[in-house]
Amino acid sequence: MNEFKVGEEVYVIYRNPHAVNVANIEKAEIVEHPNDNQELALFLHDAYHPLEEDDAVFSSFKEAEELYNQLFNYQQYD
Repeated sequence: MNEFKVGEEVYVIYRNPHAVNVANIEKAEIVEHPNDNQELALFLHDAYHPLEEDDAVFSSFKEAEELYNQLFNYQQYD
């Protein structure tokens, strides 16, 4: 969590709250939490999301894509 700084652009694996089997890689920004300037938040989809320890947040798209492919791309067998 300490590796991220305010103003940094990051990539997150974001699950659609309305369709639990849908996830995407989204660009977000690290910002000060609007209600607690001692905490960090993600600014994503025009909303603030508290930055949690278990969030899938990456410094590069490539890093996010590697985990995304491991988690969500299923190999088809003949």
